[in-house]
Amino acid sequence: MRQDWEPEDLIEVWTLLDDDEKRLRNKSGANRLGFALLLKFFEVEARFPENVSEIPASAVAYVAQQVKVAPEEFAAYDWASRAISRHRMEIRAVFGFRECTVEDQAQLAEWLAGELCGVELSRERLAEAVVARCRKDRLEPPAPAKVTRLVASAVNTFEERFCRTTTDRLSAVTRSRLDDLVAEDDGEGSVGGGRTFFAELKADPGALGLESLLTEVNKLQRVRQLELPPELFGDVSEKLVSAWRARAAKE
Repeated sequence: MRQDWEPEDLIEVWTLLDDDEKRLRNKSGANRLGFALLLKFFEVEARFPENVSEIPASAVAYVAQQVKVAPEEFAAYDWASRAISRHRMEIRAVFGFRECTVEDQAQLAEWLAGELCGVELSRERLAEAVVARCRKDRLEPPAPAKVTRLVASAVNTFEERFCRTTTDRLSAVTRSRLDDLVAEDDGEGSVGGGRTFFAELKADPGALGLESLLTEVNKLQRVRQLELPPELFGDVSEKLVSAWRARAAKE
């Protein structure tokens, strides 16, 4: 959450309404102020703050004025107490949310792997998609560290499936020739001397001449002998193909 708030924005977002005031009647002191701040924070972010520093100081002062509790008392709000656990339960109920279970997280990871990882390569944006999906499904999103692990798991699952699907589309002959492509030469009579042919493919052709021309022609012929299906990546985004091409070139 942003930390700088103009007065008019504070009034619009952090003003306690009549229903909010009713929920504060049985609370006092730090618990009263803490609950009010969590309530309004959740209303904006659809999640709870990770720690006290996430709540803007200007919001603390403005809400404290409304609930008639000194803003300094917020420091006494215990973030590991039973009281805050009850407050979170009550606030979830207010907005119709529930906690994200292990099963929910597994379903989110599967959704990412099946729907988004093939078209979105940024893990940061995948994490944002998880939070947005949780908000849509009325789930309190997992902690940021858990979301990061969830995204990593989804990406790994997608990559395993992508590799397996791609391999399954290749004939046995093509797979064998691809294995030969990355097998090291024995060095006898080879240009690379112990290098893989894949490394030779990536090598600069050097100065223009008959020898370099013949070398490049040999590369082209050997690549064509792989007989890769023209539709191999027909249903895969060009962005993904480009990313894997760059990744392969580095390995």
